[in-house]
Amino acid sequence: MTQNADIVHAALDEPRLVSETGVAARVAAIAIPVLEQLGLRLVRVRLLAQNGQTLQIMAERPDGSMSVGDCEAASQALSPELDVADPIPGEYRLEISSPGIDRPLVRVSDWRRAVGHEAKIELTQPHSDGRKRFRGVISGVEGEGRDAILTLERNDARADEEKIVRLSLRDLDEGKLMLTEALIRASLRAAKATAETTGAENEEQDAEASPDEPPRRGPGRFASKARQKPKPLVPAGVQTHFKKKGSESGSSRG
Repeated sequence: MTQNADIVHAALDEPRLVSETGVAARVAAIAIPVLEQLGLRLVRVRLLAQNGQTLQIMAERPDGSMSVGDCEAASQALSPELDVADPIPGEYRLEISSPGIDRPLVRVSDWRRAVGHEAKIELTQPHSDGRKRFRGVISGVEGEGRDAILTLERNDARADEEKIVRLSLRDLDEGKLMLTEALIRASLRAAKATAETTGAENEEQDAEASPDEPPRRGPGRFASKARQKPKPLVPAGVQTHFKKKGSESGSSRG
């Protein structure tokens, strides 16, 4: 196994700090190994009472990306496994989605990537000051796994409360990024950098494939949109399937 493969495998195996209960926990147990075979990891499972029943499975690659193609592949792989295991009685809609920009933070690596951004946090146990809910800017993360400690610069603190708090991620019940202008700008910069890197790699591959071919001119101002560089996918791909016992499931992309 190569070093890169070892790194990817370790990232896929990174444990979540939160877990589901009941039906959602049974679905998570089915989904995790299926997603891992696709190079994906589970973020969250929720069974929602909307449009009848909606089973929402949120997943991503270890680097935090999740394309529409990834959603489609996950949906096609998970659907038959859920049909066989049958963890949910009755009809339901299966929704596979990316975490999105204002994403849940469920692993230590999620919190590290989110340093400098605002988050909302709820703990299972009260902090030393008696509070369970906090909101503020993530200043840093120390340690690994459930032993990790989060430093938060609160923006919800009263005048008589500590502004800087250290929270144990062992007690994490729910964490979520807040949708701010800074977060949106950072996401757009990351998408642009990814598109530029992909474009440079494609140009190198083209040059290696035909080194004697003279350089081609760009598409120009009046080129058709079909010939221009495709825009990067935003992290909000969704694939849904309507599941009904005794019949084949239909699908649509939202």
